[in-house]
Parts: sequence; structure tokens; C-alpha cells
Amino acid sequence: MNLTTTYLGLRLKNPLLPAAGPLAENVSTVRQMEDAGAAAVVLHSLFEEQIRHEAEELDHFLAYGTESFAESLTYFPEVSEYRLGPEEYLAHLAKLKEAVNIPVIASLNGATIGGWVDYAKQVEQAGADALELNIYLIAADPKLSSTDLERRYLEILQAVRGVVKIPIAVKLSPFFSTLASMARRLDEAGADGLVLFNRFYQPDIDLETLEVVPNLVLSGPFEMRLPLRWIAILYGRVECSLAGNRGISTGEDVIKMVMAGADVAQVCSVLLREGVGHLTVMLNDAQRWMAEHEYESVAQMKGSMSQKSCADPTAFERANYVKVLHSYA
Repeated sequence: MNLTTTYLGLRLKNPLLPAAGPLAENVSTVRQMEDAGAAAVVLHSLFEEQIRHEAEELDHFLAYGTESFAESLTYFPEVSEYRLGPEEYLAHLAKLKEAVNIPVIASLNGATIGGWVDYAKQVEQAGADALELNIYLIAADPKLSSTDLERRYLEILQAVRGVVKIPIAVKLSPFFSTLASMARRLDEAGADGLVLFNRFYQPDIDLETLEVVPNLVLSGPFEMRLPLRWIAILYGRVECSLAGNRGISTGEDVIKMVMAGADVAQVCSVLLREGVGHLTVMLNDAQRWMAEHEYESVAQMKGSMSQKSCADPTAFERANYVKVLHSYA
């Protein structure tokens, strides 16, 4: 049985890879994921705030007190606000490249061009096989139009594309008025792949402290319906790779994503709940299903249930909405 697939131009042994998350912060854990069957790994994200924070800290301490202490010019303070700062991130990436044989995909998370361009080059130099741009833009400004927002995505991609040669994937939000058009424009602007979708974590209100607090809820199986639908719609309409992300927890979920048209399925929450050994369970279940249904390869399944190939293409659009509402008893 042939499980190989191609994602971002990288030939992978199967379509299953851990998504950006905390598990990638430890070299031994990444080794365990490789042993469990991961075909590649996406590193945890390096945040724009980390890059900016380190630069501001360095500028401050290089200038502060230099007239009194000559040795202060050689003193570099530790930046402790984040677990892995920019320099540590690059060192960690280099260590991973030596420790594992699977492709390592770096991840940058931000909202402006900022330090991304310079760090994209450094990530490439550190040995990353590809780069995932996790663009986290909350359009909270009423003066920001949809045209301006979309232009910012394209500007970030084009700026990074202009300085690196490694493949670039853009991790998209589902909150576009014309998602298919945006996907096509990113494809034409040089994206080698699209990851569907980013999760915008929603804050909560603590009624005791009257503070707005972060609230992390791991994704559940139902969430995969959204990327499944859009991958099925986009398959055959864009040339770049497609990755499914959100709520994928079983081997059958991986099969569904591939049938919709995904090149790979990214997983995170299920590994945090079940442990990295669950990758082996998912792969075994996927192979078992393929054997039972006489599929010989991932390539044979890919896109077979996309909108382009489906017997009822309206199932992915408005007609299905009406049908679902009338089906409830």
C-alpha cells in the first residue's frame, strides 16, 4: 500500500503531520513523533511580538547605563517573557534538523511585515525545509476594509516570497467574504500551499476579577467539517498544495481530508489529549480502511470526493443547507 503524498513540493511518506504546537518545542518529543509515523513536523510558531520584544529589549539595555559601566556594552540580558525567543528558536530548528530525518517546517505568526522578512531568511539559513506563515489578523478596526485586509495578506506573502527560496504555506482564517477568490490570489502570488484553517482563540471574561482572560479549548472532531468543505471546493481550482487542519482525530478523518482533496492532514489537539503515539493508531486505522475498501494508494483517493468529482457538487453549497434544515425531525 502506497501512502506517499507530495506537500509543498516535499515528498512525504504519508499524509499525516503534527501541526504547529507545543509538542515541537522538545527534540525528544519530535523524535517520538517521527517514530510514531509523522511524515513531517510543523514547529511551534515564532511570534511577531517575540521578535519585536527582543529587539526593543536589546536596544534598551545596550544604551542604558553605558556612560557608567564600560562592561555593559557586552552585557546581553535574558528575554524571559517567552519560552523560546527568536535566537533560541533558530538554534532549536538547527538541532531538530540534525536529530530527525523528516522535513521540518518552521512557523511564523504575526500580522504585519515587521521582522518577518529578516527572520524568514534566518529560518531558511537554519535549515527549515519549508515555512508556514500563520497570519493572525483580527479585523477589529471599522476603518479597515476587506480590500485592505486582503492586500495585507498578499503583501506579507510577497515580501517573504521575495527573500526565501524554500516553499511557503499560508495558514488562512476562514473569515473572508470570498474565500475561494482569496485562495486563488494567494496561489497566484506565490504560495506553495494553503493550510485550512487557523483557529482564532476567543477570550473570556472572569466575573470575579472582571478581567478579559485567555481561554484555550482544544479542537474537537466537529471542527473538521469547515476545512473539509473548503478543501473540497478548492481542489482543482488552485495549483498549490492543500492542508487540512482542525479537529482531525482519527484515521478515518485523514481519509476524508484526502478524499476532499488535501495533500496532508495536520493534527495537534488529539496528540495533546492522547499522546504522540496516537499518530501510529491513526495511520494503522487509515491503512486498515484502505485495505478493506481496496484502495492501493493515497493518490488513488485524493480528490475523489471533492466538489469537482462529487456526483452531487451542490452538496458543498447552498442546496445542502436547505436539505440539512429539512432533514431535522
